[in-house]
Parts: sequence; structure tokens; C-alpha cells
Amino acid sequence: MNLKKILSIALVSGTLLSGTIACKSNISDADLKAKVETAVQANPGVTVEVKDGVVTLNGTANSEDEKLQIENAAKAADSKGVKSVQNNIVVNTMPPVEINTNDADLTAKVTEFTKDFPTVKTSIANGVITVTGELEQVRIQALKMGLDALNPKKVDMSGLTVK
Repeated sequence: MNLKKILSIALVSGTLLSGTIACKSNISDADLKAKVETAVQANPGVTVEVKDGVVTLNGTANSEDEKLQIENAAKAADSKGVKSVQNNIVVNTMPPVEINTNDADLTAKVTEFTKDFPTVKTSIANGVITVTGELEQVRIQALKMGLDALNPKKVDMSGLTVK
């Protein structure tokens, strides 16, 4: 009779112990973070944080569908290790900036803009504005911001001398 009690207790204890071990995640937060980062790496605007198996996603996405896809990828990275996902991703509603590569259009706009900068010369090739000449330090930022606002591929001011 004593043997029956001992076997029963041993069986119940073994069942409880194995159930507890099976429910516990063996993955560290750092390892889980690495798995989730790999799963969402196609989205460079997203950062991942993990604390006690809870994944927090921050950053931007281009649509609600993309936001949901990122969340699902995070969950699928380790279905046992990820307890939950806090999705703080913001959907970017601004359209992407369209680059102006029309050299004739850029030339006209640059000529109009730089008339207030008589010591500066510009040339445009393949959507790149190259600036040469001399300019006072206090006016460089205004020149750069004005040229950037024309949305060229690039503004090269390396040939500009600062007075």
C-alpha cells in the first residue's frame, strides 16, 4: 500500500515537472531579439526590443498591410519564445520624394535660384548639381537647402570655397 502512494506521488510529481518545463521558454531575450531582427530585416525602418519574451516593434511602414506583415513575421520568428508583440510601427503617409533628373528643368530652376549668389557657378549633369566658386560661411546653408529643395539626385558642393 505504501508503494502505491509512493508511485502515485512520483507519477504526479513527474507530470507536473515535465509540464512546467514544457511551458517555459528556453530562449534568452537576446537570442529572441536576434531571431526577430532576422525575420524583419527586409524592413530597415523597424527596430526590435525584447523583454521577458515580449517583442516591441518600432519604426515606420509604408502601409497597414506591411505593418501587419512585419508583426506576423515577428511572431513567426519563434512561436514558442514570443509571448506577445507590441506593434508601435507607424504607417508613413507621406509619398516618397520624386527625384528630378531632368537636366533642362534643373538648369532653369538652379539658374533662377542662384541669381542671389553671384559668386557661385553651377553645372548640372545627370541630375547632379555641381557647385563651384566662393561663398561666405553664413550663406552656405541657405544655398544648400535651396538646391536640395529642387530634388536633384545630389548636390556636390566640394568645389565651393568658403570665405
